[in-house]
Amino acid sequence: MSENQNLLAEQRRALILDEVRRRGGVRVNELTRKLNVSDMTVRRDLDALARQGVIEKVHGGAVPVVEASTHEPGFEAKSTLELTAKEDIARAAAAMAVPGSAIALSGGTTTYALAQHLLDVPDLTVVTNSVRVADVFHAAHRPGAPGGRPGAATVVLTGGVRTPSDSLVGPVADRAIAALHFDVLFLGVHGISVEAGLSTPNLAEAETNRRFVQSARRVVVVADHTKWGTVGLSSFAALDEVSTLVTDAGLPAGARAEIEERLPGLLVAGDDESAEV
Repeated sequence: MSENQNLLAEQRRALILDEVRRRGGVRVNELTRKLNVSDMTVRRDLDALARQGVIEKVHGGAVPVVEASTHEPGFEAKSTLELTAKEDIARAAAAMAVPGSAIALSGGTTTYALAQHLLDVPDLTVVTNSVRVADVFHAAHRPGAPGGRPGAATVVLTGGVRTPSDSLVGPVADRAIAALHFDVLFLGVHGISVEAGLSTPNLAEAETNRRFVQSARRVVVVADHTKWGTVGLSSFAALDEVSTLVTDAGLPAGARAEIEERLPGLLVAGDDESAEV
């Protein structure tokens, strides 16, 4: 962990959360030394992470929350996590989008980051069930908006029932997606593992994601390293249905070897030695 007094609060909290998950717990005095900040700053950071439901405060420190397979964090809670990793993944995945193609973007904070990098890809047709993703493209089209891009993608929002992660799911979304065909699907996931494949805690979202996978020629999963080994309530695709996984350099070497054995493509964003295989 970096000893940098000038880290933004969100960066400090991401580092703290990573340390809690990696070690199974941390103490306040350890964090003050490693981050070179005050005891009060660390305690505020732990309070913020506890409010998000991602850690549990204990006397003198914090431990990770053991989440049930049905637990689904909201968009705002997830949006503060693994920011650098998501940005690296989004930049790498955007380079895979072909101008003039029809693509799909599922819900999630990583696909939200990706959407912002896709604004400069010309003549895209984007189908999404994410309210947040649709808003990115809508803002780019808005006349006079800062950073507006009149030539940004044409977007189709599926409709459906809104989840805590601001995705639209259910029969309306499923029927809309089933009637369409995509050159590539960029898919965010709650969890990915050898045994369970791709999974989510939301049963309706699992069915909607299943329709996305069935309608795509190519499936590109965008998931940071913390998603590896996580299993949600419902699986919706096996690993052999994935064309490429785009992840970050935090992925352990053992997991990387397992993925390379099972997937046609692995792209580790932010890793200079990595190339898609």
